[in-house]
Amino acid sequence: MTTLQHERELTLPAGQLLDVRVNSARREAESITSYELGRTDGGPLPAWAPGAHVDVHLPSGTVRQYSVCGDPADATTYRIAVLELPEGRGGSLEVHRELRPGRILSIGAPRQNFSLADAGEYVFVAGGIGITPLLPMIHQVQQRGLPWKLVYGARTAEHFAFLGELASLRAPSLQLYAQDTDGHPDLAAVVRDNPAAAVYTCGPAGLMDALSTHMAAAGRLHQLHLERFAPAAPPVDGPEDSPSGAVTESFEVELERTGTVITVGPNESVLDAVRAAGVQHPSSCEMGFCGTCEVKVLCGKVDHRDDLLTETERENGNSMMICVSRSASPRLVLDL
Repeated sequence: MTTLQHERELTLPAGQLLDVRVNSARREAESITSYELGRTDGGPLPAWAPGAHVDVHLPSGTVRQYSVCGDPADATTYRIAVLELPEGRGGSLEVHRELRPGRILSIGAPRQNFSLADAGEYVFVAGGIGITPLLPMIHQVQQRGLPWKLVYGARTAEHFAFLGELASLRAPSLQLYAQDTDGHPDLAAVVRDNPAAAVYTCGPAGLMDALSTHMAAAGRLHQLHLERFAPAAPPVDGPEDSPSGAVTESFEVELERTGTVITVGPNESVLDAVRAAGVQHPSSCEMGFCGTCEVKVLCGKVDHRDDLLTETERENGNSMMICVSRSASPRLVLDL
């Protein structure tokens, strides 16, 4: 990869989509295929930085998020990689079955919730398909001449993706753990042996939760950066699990732009209720970790159940993820 030293003027207004063509599809590992996407007119794509992801609008209308894992300096191509999950929600199966070279589909502009912060050294901890957002970060750190290590776990040796690309970097420390033969990485040792490093991780929840526990025990949570493909914990669903004073039954939501007041029932999300009222608000993961459905809160107290906002942002209460978060007051007023 080359350094990011280019200018791109193309930007997309919020909510606008861009038509792209699947230029290539390549098997990277067992059940993992990468796809290179380019504009149908051959023009430049919006710029992105390591850690970014795009919303991919599949032929069925399903929207899924995938990390961009190619070269940020390549103005004409986005690369994504997708793990086929037969027991998943269907998006990955559709990708593997439908996205052939030549297929046209739509994507949103890259969005960034997982940025590479400045540090003197880095440790990357990947689990399975979690290598995808970390890969361009590794390239960038390599370009800067900074020390880095990668601890990479997968189910079997056949499930490691992009090994050839990683090998080309001649990493001073590339530790591979195939679970069926090597077991799990020693995360306690990772934390202990790299006391000054910024730690970036992505992968299964169990891996990231365990690493978070070790980092917290070492007093180093401020050095840990992670991205989840699923919420850290399922949303709470009863008064005994709710924050003090949270309203877990029905509550009202006022849509400030029209003055419409809707009732959100105990078994529906704010997003569902808003859509039922005729407002087609965007969403993607609908699990509280992508940020697509974020809405400004004008009045009321939020029962935050997302996995994206910081504690400070939650305390400020200026916005909420309406796909999972609820109300801790009888009425919320939203900028909708």
